[in-house]
Amino acid sequence: MITKQLINPKSIVVVGGSDDVKKPGGNALFNLIDKGYKGDLYVVNRKADKVQGIKAYSSVDELPSIDLAILAIPAKQCVEAVDTLCKKKGCKAVIIYSAGFHEDGEEGTKLENAITEIVNETGASLIGPNCIGVMTPYYAGIFTKPVPRLSTTGADVISGSGATVVFILEAAMQLGLHFSSIFSVGNSAQIGVEDVLEYMDETYVHGESAPVKLLYIESINNPDKLLKHARSLNRKGAQLVAIKAGYSEAGSRAASSHTGALASPDQAVDALFKKAGIIRCYGRTEFVTLAGVLTFPKPKGNRIAIVTHAGGPAVMLTDILSTNGINIPHIKGPKADELLEKLYVGSSVANPIDFLATGTAEQLKYILDACENDFDVDAIAVIFGCPGLANVYDVYDVLLEKIKTSKKPIYPVLPSIVNAGAEIQAFMDKGGVCFPDEVIFGKALSQVMNNKGCIKEEEHAAIDKKMIRSIIDNAENGYLAPDKVQALLDAAGINRAKEAVVDNEKDLMEQARSIGYPIVMKVVGPVHKTDVGGVTLDINDDNTLVSEFSRMMKIKDTTAVLLQPMLSGTQLFIGAKREGKFGHLVMCGLGGIFIEAIKDISTGLTPVTKIEADGMIKSLRGYKLIQGTRGQEGVNEGLFSENIRRVSALCEAAPEIYEMDINPLLGNPRTVTAVDARIRIEK
Repeated sequence: MITKQLINPKSIVVVGGSDDVKKPGGNALFNLIDKGYKGDLYVVNRKADKVQGIKAYSSVDELPSIDLAILAIPAKQCVEAVDTLCKKKGCKAVIIYSAGFHEDGEEGTKLENAITEIVNETGASLIGPNCIGVMTPYYAGIFTKPVPRLSTTGADVISGSGATVVFILEAAMQLGLHFSSIFSVGNSAQIGVEDVLEYMDETYVHGESAPVKLLYIESINNPDKLLKHARSLNRKGAQLVAIKAGYSEAGSRAASSHTGALASPDQAVDALFKKAGIIRCYGRTEFVTLAGVLTFPKPKGNRIAIVTHAGGPAVMLTDILSTNGINIPHIKGPKADELLEKLYVGSSVANPIDFLATGTAEQLKYILDACENDFDVDAIAVIFGCPGLANVYDVYDVLLEKIKTSKKPIYPVLPSIVNAGAEIQAFMDKGGVCFPDEVIFGKALSQVMNNKGCIKEEEHAAIDKKMIRSIIDNAENGYLAPDKVQALLDAAGINRAKEAVVDNEKDLMEQARSIGYPIVMKVVGPVHKTDVGGVTLDINDDNTLVSEFSRMMKIKDTTAVLLQPMLSGTQLFIGAKREGKFGHLVMCGLGGIFIEAIKDISTGLTPVTKIEADGMIKSLRGYKLIQGTRGQEGVNEGLFSENIRRVSALCEAAPEIYEMDINPLLGNPRTVTAVDARIRIEK
């Protein structure tokens, strides 16, 4: 839990504070003093009477009551210090910089657990151990540099890594970004990323709280909590950006189904972020650029004007924006002609609006006024550097003034970090945020403009939960028998082909007459039927039926043969895989051999909504085949989407489902029918 003393402490003690600012305790104390902490400040140092001008106590026993304690002492000394502070000094917040806890093994784990028990017992907050600390608008409780500019409307940062926070801050400060709070949670012994996000959600007031939340996550311990509070923040008007590190997998995963082989924990993370409205990125530059873009109002539409005095960067920005679906509209007409008359000969206003290397601050003002008042655009990107022949202070002053007063967002791309370094710094000192690279900026702007926010929850598809639970409760671990699979599909409302399982010639002939030719035969037993020659299509007579039955029953591990009518349509696939704390990952794509051949799949996380299911289908590379192309019938997308949602509902009703494949489903404009399915149970 996060106490008020962690956010706005009236008194702080640095245990292990010193005069040496190259050590964590010394630099933490320096940062508190330098950034003007207004409460009572104390130091514990056994060897000094004064530290950085502040009276020093020789032990925590001598201290008065304390709101927040910052510990920069060896791990083995922390348990006793926390016990005294929390039980005798009324301390309700503890930040432990020290390493040497659970990341170091069994002994460190015992120390960490003991501290956690104390803070939980006394109702205190614990950040760390093994972190760089906390910074809020009220104090700078970190031991590192740089210490960024603080503002209640800046960005919030929550990070599972201390060093990464430092690098993020360095990158962000080069863009002019400022911050409201920084939480480095370290080992997350008591408070993790999800807990800080919960606090930010519960205290969020739009227009007063930091509108941008930046998350650096190394492990997601509570996906449900992360989803709940990210969604809530998104609905309140906040924007979230996250890096989830450790997305690659070393080694192969044991899996016996197509879904199991294709699914990965990172796909679950991706699906979770999409559901929550979190913009995902993979590096620090991308991370802070997204944060910078989010400090501007979001454009009301997707039409962008590009203003430049250098053709090349404008072309590159046009490329990246248009590739990502952003419109760069052609500008023409009387108003365009009127603007062109105010620019030097050779300029262009067609969009990009190029007013040449000799363009002036006055001309930029004319252009921005026209973009705001005369042209049908929703936002403006301005690229303006410096060839090193003169300074551009006047241009950047005009740009900053227009950014502050324009009703449309104006994004400054200022690439001359050497030639115009002083001017850019002055621009940022006056509150400006800018971007040095037009392509990285363009990608970030596209992500922001294409982000639809969190996906609204909705009611599940109607299914027979009572029947599902009866089947699952009486099932053993492993793959279900075909009749149980059929019963589960029926209970979930998934349309399936009529079928029969036979293990002798008498039943074979009876069931074949019932189903009617043409017939499909498949072995029962082997998991990958095609690989062992266990599938025969388009059987039209008794002789072929009997001979194929005899052949299939001799295939290794075969216990019976499945008969189905020969159906036509586009082969589709729906599968599900349980992904630990995330729940089930639901997947869809083109079916049959195409799954392994082209691995064209889309994923969603249960519960999958109609918006998500529709989006999964449309995002497939093979979507043209589903729509129908070159005279081939398409697929009923509504029924395909409904079946995806029914698989999702089935997995929610039966979390014991470890893996399942429906492959293929045959889809045409009239029906989508499950032809083959496997379900594996792990209780």
